[in-house]
Amino acid sequence: AGAVGRLLAGLRGGDAVASREAVVLPAPASPAPAVPRGAALRIPGITPFTTPTGDFYRVDTALVVPKVDAGAWRLRLHGTGVRRPVELSLPDLLARELIERDITLTCVSNEVGGPYTGSARWLGVRLADLLEEAGVRPPSRGGPADQLVARSVDGMTLGTPVEDVMDGRDALLAVGMNGAPLPFDHGFPVRMVVPGLYGYVSACKWVKELELTTFDAYDPYWVERSWARRAPVKTQSRIDTPRPFARPARGTVMVAGVAWAQHRGVEKVEVRVDDGPWVPADLAAEHTVDTWRQWSFPWRATPGSHTLTVRATDRTGRTQPERRARPIPDGATGWHSVVVTVD
Repeated sequence: AGAVGRLLAGLRGGDAVASREAVVLPAPASPAPAVPRGAALRIPGITPFTTPTGDFYRVDTALVVPKVDAGAWRLRLHGTGVRRPVELSLPDLLARELIERDITLTCVSNEVGGPYTGSARWLGVRLADLLEEAGVRPPSRGGPADQLVARSVDGMTLGTPVEDVMDGRDALLAVGMNGAPLPFDHGFPVRMVVPGLYGYVSACKWVKELELTTFDAYDPYWVERSWARRAPVKTQSRIDTPRPFARPARGTVMVAGVAWAQHRGVEKVEVRVDDGPWVPADLAAEHTVDTWRQWSFPWRATPGSHTLTVRATDRTGRTQPERRARPIPDGATGWHSVVVTVD
């Protein structure tokens, strides 16, 4: 079925491919701040600070990636509390003020130490500006809608807290990724990006409709399947190097990885060897609170089998808990560990 679907999509996708090739992204009115020196560590095996587009994780329910013709695409904004419904084409969006931001995204299905997190440079329209122009007010200012339901061209529905979208964070209707129009895999022509929330409540790809409603009135796709309605990203850290079951030589071994606590920021990362004390790792420079931070720890490795463990603390003072919990209903928890044998 997947093969047949991909064949049919390929036969119908010529116009969509041509429409993407014709898109010229305007320069942002608000460019992303420069990544500071020292934010990207030069340590073999560590995750790059900016994830190349081709390596960025993809988690969605689309059996066949939608190929949307940008010329025919429209976005409709309507619903409870919307005084002025909106319909926009892609040229309409591109004519608006665009901002560029580096934002780390994480999938709620990411297990402790898992690969489903990545950081990219996104270009788009502030979603809060669009909502305000339509007359929407967040609940804290008396608005009647507390949920923004996004609908994709493939039928997927995601529900985002209106308060989070309008609290000042850089929630985007994104049109670009790492300096180019969105790839089809990542939502061309337009997708949502909301820092600080897991993707299943915020990162609708191939979005075509935004409806203001309430959490009591409507359950989107994943909530119907017992996932949480509200899902802020949990503080996490990961060891990238050495890899599990590596056999480093005795002496100084550089232990390194990434930590994230989007929209709160990472304050501290600590490493423990076997059952020893927690020792502070060296944190790379922070870019923004919406991006992950690299970290490193020079370990004086002695012969034998050892367990390396990492934990992070965010800017609210909360340290990621030791207890392992599976991703459902609102994200995994636990410390990431690797076992290595020093020769």
